[in-house]
Amino acid sequence: MSVAPDTRTAPDGDRSRPSPIGWQLPPFYCPIATLGDIHPHYAELERRALEWIDGHGLYPDPTERAWGLATDSARFSSLLIPRGEPEYLFMFMLWNYWAYTVDDWLDSGSNATASGKAVDAGIRMVRALEYPGSSMAPPGPVTDALHDLVERTRALLSPWQLRRFIDGTRDWLFASAWQTSNTERRAMPCLNDFAGMTVSLNGTRFSLTWSEAANGVDLPPDVLCSPAVQAATDAAGFIVSSDNDLFSYAKEDHLKFPEQNLVNVIAHERGRTPAEALAEAVGLRDRAMTLFLRLRDQLAAGGDPMMLRYLELLGDYIAGCIVWQNAAPRFASPRNRNPLPVPGASFHVTYRDTPSDPSTDAPRVPAIAWWWEQLTSPGAP
Repeated sequence: MSVAPDTRTAPDGDRSRPSPIGWQLPPFYCPIATLGDIHPHYAELERRALEWIDGHGLYPDPTERAWGLATDSARFSSLLIPRGEPEYLFMFMLWNYWAYTVDDWLDSGSNATASGKAVDAGIRMVRALEYPGSSMAPPGPVTDALHDLVERTRALLSPWQLRRFIDGTRDWLFASAWQTSNTERRAMPCLNDFAGMTVSLNGTRFSLTWSEAANGVDLPPDVLCSPAVQAATDAAGFIVSSDNDLFSYAKEDHLKFPEQNLVNVIAHERGRTPAEALAEAVGLRDRAMTLFLRLRDQLAAGGDPMMLRYLELLGDYIAGCIVWQNAAPRFASPRNRNPLPVPGASFHVTYRDTPSDPSTDAPRVPAIAWWWEQLTSPGAP
């Protein structure tokens, strides 16, 4: 089942204040066959997810509910997991809606959450996952929903899957605390530091645990944790995070301290404007895509069915996130310009067949350059 091309003509929201990088984003290089595939049970699972949200009173008022649903988390989840067992997808939907309520609070751009509070909140969340009933999280609807999620998750996942999900959650919260501390100190990270953290910032392993579980993917630990597989996984996460930095740019361009994203990091390091840094940011993202495709082909050459399924879900992750963010009201009609989300808003993205930067060499960014070292034939196309 595929998503039809975006032909909607509904207003895209208030764009009278321009975006520093422009509303028309550069074409996306994404030669992945599953681009736009969505899970066939999406509509029914979304209905159940909304019932769960309202049953827990996750949002305090209609406006917050509208913006919470503007994340379009049900659609995101169904694009990221376009096939597989529906109950795992359903749990992933619930976690995404819940996580966005936390992410908006922890977001460094809030300029209100001190790093100490972020670290404290993260510890309490992880302990609630590891030790149900530990009562470390403060009382309230978000905590009540968390306890329900923990109970459901522990009943559904195997011990190994649960451990990986907990570690993925810790990884995401750890990176969020780092980002918050940067904002607190008014410190824009250098490109190398940001590139090394961005895979964690977007919760790559938080998400992929559910993709693997839904699709019955269970690579042996020594294979999953091998350098080449980790490089392919990180490259996919880097691409997704870089794309999010483009889609969410206008949502955060009102902040007194600029948001930490790939464009702003490069602009700060090079002494350029965001518009001038955009091409380099997209070029680095495209080089990561070229690397991902090469690593994917290298790992697929062995013909192992489980590996092929894992590589496919990494591709779903990249492709699905573009389709989702293109039309999610959270990004396409951002809150800093619109009193309420605008249904039908879209970036109307386009795609390109070749990378904007054709280089196949490792970039001069040590934190990620090791990915290229995992290629067995570095000179191969």
